[in-house]
Amino acid sequence: MKFYTEYLWFNTKKHREYINMTSEVERILEKSGIKEGMILVSAMHITAAVYVNDAEQGLIEDIDEWLDQLAPFKSNYRHHKTGETNGDSHLKSLLMHHEVVVPVTNAQLDFGPWQQIYYAEFDGQRKKRVIVKVMGE
Repeated sequence: MKFYTEYLWFNTKKHREYINMTSEVERILEKSGIKEGMILVSAMHITAAVYVNDAEQGLIEDIDEWLDQLAPFKSNYRHHKTGETNGDSHLKSLLMHHEVVVPVTNAQLDFGPWQQIYYAEFDGQRKKRVIVKVMGE
């Protein structure tokens, strides 16, 4: 089994953003030379997430609204006693999760219809990293 690792860096312009990173993951897969296996894509920060879903703007807005309902910004999170003000960002990350694993078949991401890989930033405007690890033959 072979392994190939690359890192992607994001520095968002907004506090909260959703970035389609599918083409970057496909580029890394091609560079790896791996034809059969799997690819792990994982945010390396506790206020970000990686998820797979449809690349449709209305859905992205629905996800954003849903996250605000489940983990709204509020000033009284206990986490804020540490001097931080991003308690909601941590909770949003937990809801969306920090990583995905996608099958690789015939040197292609083996997605279902409409599936894309997204990076979700919940505490942005600073440099953050995502690991992409391809495993297989």
